[in-house]
Amino acid sequence: MSADKSRLQMEVSSFDLLLGELYDAAMDDHSWSRYLTRVQQLLKANYVTLILRTPQDSDQGLMLVIGDLVGQGTISYVTYPRSETPFVNCPVNQVFTVTDLMSLNSWRESDYYRQHCIAQNVFHVLGVDISPPSGGVFRFRVTRPESQEDFSAADRMFCDALIPHMSRALHIHSMLGHRHSLSTLYAQAMGRLSIATLILDGDGHILETNQVAREMLAAGDGLKVVGGRLEASYPGDNKRLYKSIRNASSMAAEGRVALAEALSIARPSGQVSLGIVVEPVPQQEWNEGDSQPAVVIYSRDAVGQAMLSTAVTRQVFGFTPSESALAMELANGLSLEEAASSLGIRRNTARAHLRAIFSKTGVRRQTELVRLILNSVVTLGQA
Repeated sequence: MSADKSRLQMEVSSFDLLLGELYDAAMDDHSWSRYLTRVQQLLKANYVTLILRTPQDSDQGLMLVIGDLVGQGTISYVTYPRSETPFVNCPVNQVFTVTDLMSLNSWRESDYYRQHCIAQNVFHVLGVDISPPSGGVFRFRVTRPESQEDFSAADRMFCDALIPHMSRALHIHSMLGHRHSLSTLYAQAMGRLSIATLILDGDGHILETNQVAREMLAAGDGLKVVGGRLEASYPGDNKRLYKSIRNASSMAAEGRVALAEALSIARPSGQVSLGIVVEPVPQQEWNEGDSQPAVVIYSRDAVGQAMLSTAVTRQVFGFTPSESALAMELANGLSLEEAASSLGIRRNTARAHLRAIFSKTGVRRQTELVRLILNSVVTLGQA
């Protein structure tokens, strides 16, 4: 009895460790290889494969493979064989082996086995098609060479026990990936609008910034980083800044609705002061501990140039390349004479371009043109 109890404890411990690695993989792409390697060891397999995407109109699919091959353990595009694999249209979330689908003689005689499995020393196959709540089908395959025993009933039970956990982990991974994609898109949009975004904890330590904010902090002209905390260049501004941060942080912690507070931050360079907006970050009820997002700060450099896309400008307004170049110089605050000088063209040529621009946009004044461009989707195109 003691030997059986010890073996059971060892199996439970191994399964617990395996599940820990699986849920780590749900939050980190790089952890999938550790999880699949653990499965390979426990099932004494030569290959363990997680097929993330099967080919549709192309010959390539996306998979993660653990085994003795080049590039193992990395998510990679793999050219799938054109011959039809027998492991298709299987009921989802049900473990199967080769003998569930055909006889071993039929398997040996199949084109798929002869063309692709013999060379990789693959004979026994244990698999399951997993369909998580987020949608899609992920194909999980474990293989052994013919020199080893076929997968046992215990191996099938082991794999069957993994199905609900893998389904949840793949669902979590998909949802996190979806949120990451959305946050990346929002960050790109903020960057294209030249809006610096800084997320702070309640003590003013910087937790996250976008590219515009990083460039602003690197310049150190009005706002800077000291010991990981956001600071204004002048003591008076810094005092007002931290009063606003504390107020916003307090309101966030108490769950109170608060209006954004705007501040003007002087710049040592003498340029027009930076305008910033301080807002509390809505708190989740379970948020505890240090370094929780508490405050978000937005800022724009009033004297900075707008990030405009030449291609989008031409597509939206039907400008020629020369007209687009002139329109962007004007949108960035240059006079017609200054724009002509910057572009290396004569003033009369610039006037001719401007007349064409007015005709295409329907405006009559340069100020109207600038407003039209800056309020259009041109600022959203990738510069």
